[in-house]
Formats: sequence, C-alpha cells, structure tokens
Amino acid sequence: MADTPRTDSPTRFNVMVVGQSGRIGYEAALFAASLRHSDPDFAGRLIVAEPQPGPLWQDDPRIADSDLRALLEAELGAEIVPFRSDHFGQSYPYGNKIDGLKALPPDEPFVFFDSDTLITGPLSRVPFDFSRPSASLRREGTWPRIELYGPGYTRIWRSLYDRFGLDFESSLDLSQPDEYWRRYLYFNAGWFFHADPATFGQRFTEYATAIRDNPPDELVCQSLDPWLDQVALPLVIHALGGGRQTLPEGLLDGSVSCHYRLLPLLYARESDAVVDLVERITAPNRIKKVLKRHDPIRRMVLQHRGAKVRALFDQSDLPRKEEQIRNRIKRRNLWMR
Repeated sequence: MADTPRTDSPTRFNVMVVGQSGRIGYEAALFAASLRHSDPDFAGRLIVAEPQPGPLWQDDPRIADSDLRALLEAELGAEIVPFRSDHFGQSYPYGNKIDGLKALPPDEPFVFFDSDTLITGPLSRVPFDFSRPSASLRREGTWPRIELYGPGYTRIWRSLYDRFGLDFESSLDLSQPDEYWRRYLYFNAGWFFHADPATFGQRFTEYATAIRDNPPDELVCQSLDPWLDQVALPLVIHALGGGRQTLPEGLLDGSVSCHYRLLPLLYARESDAVVDLVERITAPNRIKKVLKRHDPIRRMVLQHRGAKVRALFDQSDLPRKEEQIRNRIKRRNLWMR
C-alpha cells in the first residue's frame, strides 16, 4: 500500500461508525479491528454510535450480543455511545449516520465511516483540513435518474441549491460536460469529515428532512430511498465551505481505507492487500470466536468461501458494472450479505 504523507503535528480527531443489532454490529467490530491493526498510534476516540429503542424502531436496534459489545469495548478500545433516532429510524436506517452525529462530542473534529469499511493504513497521518469538509468520490451516477421529458441534472440540482439559499454555480466542475453527472457535486456517503459534528449534523438533518418532507417540484419523479443521504450531503459540504478532493488523492478509498460494502464484493474486486488484512485481523481467537457468529464473516473469511469468489474474477479486468459482478457470484450460490 502507498505511503501516507506525514504531518508534523497531526490534528487529533474522533472516528465514528454506527453499530446496531445484526450485520452492522459485526461490521463495526471488523472496522475497529482494522483500525487498531493498521493505525496503532491512533489517539482519538473510536465511537460506535448505537441507536436506542423508540417510536421510530419496530424492534430494539441495540447490539444484543454481549460478547460483541465486550469485544468492541474491552478488546478493541471502542466506546459504544447511545443516540436517539429523532428523524429516521426503521423507515430509513441510512439516517443513522445523520441522527448518530449527536453521539459525538461537539467542537471536536471527526471522521465518519460506514461500518462496512476497513482501515488499511495509518489514518492518523492523513492530512485532514477539517475546515474544508469532503466525502467519498468512490461513486457512480446513481442519482438523479433522468426521465424522458423530465428535468435534467441542472434543473434538479439547481432546485435543491435554491431551496437552501446556496450558490449553485460555484459547486460545478466546469471541466465536465453540461448535463453529465460528474459536473455536479455528488458523493458517496461512505465517509465524510468536518470540524464540528454538531454543526454538520444540524445542517445534515435540516437538509435531509426538508428534502424528504417537502421536495422541490423538480424531484417529483425521483426516488429518495436509499439516496436521501447522498442527495443532502453535497449541499451540506458546499454550505460549510468544503468540496471535492480537499484531501490528497489516493488516501481514503485508497491506501488508508477500503469501503468494501459486502464481503463477496471485497473478495471479488479489492486488492490482495485488503484480502490479506481482513483474514489477518479475524485470525486471533478472541476476535474469531465472536465474529464467526455472523454468517458472512464465518463463511466468506473463516471457511474460505471468499477464495472461491475471488477465483471467479480477474481483478485487473473486472466487469464494468457492479451488477455483473453480483450476478456472477449469485450464479455460483456464493452471494451473502
């Protein structure tokens, strides 16, 4: 993996992932194990934000496995911090990353990661400029979907910027053609950062709930599930003075982190170094005995079905679309999530 630029006096910051019952709790432990392995000098707090039972959840969303809780806290040095789901919950669990920002201490810089992420290098050496927030550019043009006779990219995105009094023109990448999705500010919400989670969370909540509850007319044909967080996020980042690539290229989503999303996809398309990392961090017995309770980790990693997935693909010549990768894995009955 590539070297990470050194900083003379790196800023101390907190890291947040969501942890809850089922898959996401076990993924949070895998994330924590990767952070401790890949960046033993990380000095900030690792906060696992845990949604609490309430009217927006049908079932108890808390981590039920006591051994998993102990692994996170006692072995991996994470802090499980509760938060109340005020706006999203069961109907839109992606909103945990918005509601969950309340679990972080205000006025302290933070980096949020989706739980299905591995830290693959020294995160503490990444030269974050927390005054200029950004987010993941590892994405496809998933939103909006342009309909025949409907508004185009410019009208749709401009309507959102206008709704919140933001300058639309300054958000554009003028090196990209008009009406091409890359011209418009659009991120994957798999990671983002800022100097203050309270400020960021307030904006994220305001914009996401307004878009959900009272979208501009230009969005009448557009689905917001599951895209709502990724629709609101560019507006938040733009409003707070951030933008594209406020970090050096090749670090997050590169040498320092990997948003694998699902273990079959990890084995299909990620580097040998990432595969080696996930197998190394799950090898210690104290970790293995807990994580093996999650079927995809047990079968893909510990029982080596991931190797069968990997053998289906040439990682230097992968199918162009993710759907093609998924379908090939499913045909061999190796798909799990």
